[in-house]
Amino acid sequence: MKNIFVIGVGLIGGSFALDIKKQNSECTIFGIDKNDDHLKEALQLGIIDEKAEFEDLARAELVIIAIPVDAALEVLPEVLDRVSDEAVVFDAGSTKEDICFKVKHHSKRRNFLAAHPIAGTEYSGPSAALLGLYKDKTNIICEVEETAFKLQEKVLRLFSDLGMRIRYMNPKAHDKHIAYVSHLSHISSFMLGKTVIEKEKNERDIFDMAGSGFESTVRLAKSSPAMWTPIFKQNKTNVIETLEEYINNLKHFKQLMVDGDFEAVYNEMETTNHIKEILNGIN
Repeated sequence: MKNIFVIGVGLIGGSFALDIKKQNSECTIFGIDKNDDHLKEALQLGIIDEKAEFEDLARAELVIIAIPVDAALEVLPEVLDRVSDEAVVFDAGSTKEDICFKVKHHSKRRNFLAAHPIAGTEYSGPSAALLGLYKDKTNIICEVEETAFKLQEKVLRLFSDLGMRIRYMNPKAHDKHIAYVSHLSHISSFMLGKTVIEKEKNERDIFDMAGSGFESTVRLAKSSPAMWTPIFKQNKTNVIETLEEYINNLKHFKQLMVDGDFEAVYNEMETTNHIKEILNGIN
């Protein structure tokens, strides 16, 4: 694949561009972004080779859609309208059910692969792009059977070349599970940051007293609201369910504290320590 188009040249799209350029020095990376400053920056950083417009997509062999999930719903049908029958398109959004439904009956549904690379940082924009971001990361693929076999082969080979692990899941299950392991953690981080800002009015106190535990816990609160608000909106039902369970656990823990039952507090934490074994198994 030599003509590769990246729609959204920030952290996710830019990182794909850097990795692909390293794997295939003969390809040309075209960037499309509604923010012209991002395109200029991506050019300066060598993330993309040329700026492009939607009208140029007829030349594409591969299109990567790496924009907020609400925008992706609008952009994907237009992209499929414009690409050739031999082109393959994949998105990298954190929600999958709505986007799969959006193009369910599109005449070029076979050209689309629904993907979610579980990778990223709290930073955004072209300068946040990282070479090697996707190495050893899981990439969830939904409805692979809806993508033409020869086209899915191309993209799956690309993911393999970038060092990604592949897992297959239906869109509904994906959105439910990701609400627990990703979306909830972002909300928790945002709200912890909000609580501290509201109660600790002196910013210098926060800076001086915040330990590594606090810093790592609120790291995700640096993430872009423009990206995460549409995610929460599209996955509203699942996110609300996870919030209810999380709030119930917080209330339970608070009640143990009120009751002075610190043996139970200890047991709660000891039971949860099992998460170490799970995460060590992943890593």
